[in-house]
Amino acid sequence: MNAKCTRLIDALSRVEVSGRACNQYARGDGANAIRRQNLSLYFEETGRARMMLVGEAPSHRGGRLTGVAFTSETLLLGGVDGHLGEQRGYRKATPGPKRSTEASATMVWGTIRGIEPLPLLWNAFPFHPFRDGNPLSNRMPLAGELRIGQRFIERLLEIFPIETVVAVGNHASRSLEALGIEHVRVRHPSQGGKQAFVAGMERLTR
Repeated sequence: MNAKCTRLIDALSRVEVSGRACNQYARGDGANAIRRQNLSLYFEETGRARMMLVGEAPSHRGGRLTGVAFTSETLLLGGVDGHLGEQRGYRKATPGPKRSTEASATMVWGTIRGIEPLPLLWNAFPFHPFRDGNPLSNRMPLAGELRIGQRFIERLLEIFPIETVVAVGNHASRSLEALGIEHVRVRHPSQGGKQAFVAGMERLTR
């Protein structure tokens, strides 16, 4: 893997987050080591990406478990049209045979699967934010958390040959605006936004 990607993943693993968030890449946990490896494989697979989709934050059923933005365990391990999949080396980081599903991830992959080269998927806050006392919940990232994520967006834009940046949702758009990064905003597919998200992506890829 690109040495810059290795250093980025190492930097992710060392970020200290609040008691209302989870760093799913943190050192000292075997499951997190699997997530770091999944992310490394994903970066290799999307090394030619020309488009980058920036979401808001991982969900407790998605990137929190897999280590890869906009994926569930079902998507990560089952694969999508030759991408992802156990056969490519991706691994399950949680115990037991049951695989998580995540609605937004399924909608995003259903929309981007035909784009060549495959877009790079990321989040404005790359760690999982949750509500007080409930790690199995999701919340919007705070302004300070978005600032934590901004340096990783900048580093990814230095590593990958990105030509088009797409903000998936308002929080992602605000982060990109703060960085002065030109981008297009599309509706987040959650909360009834699937059709608007699909339409927005279709306009970009015609």
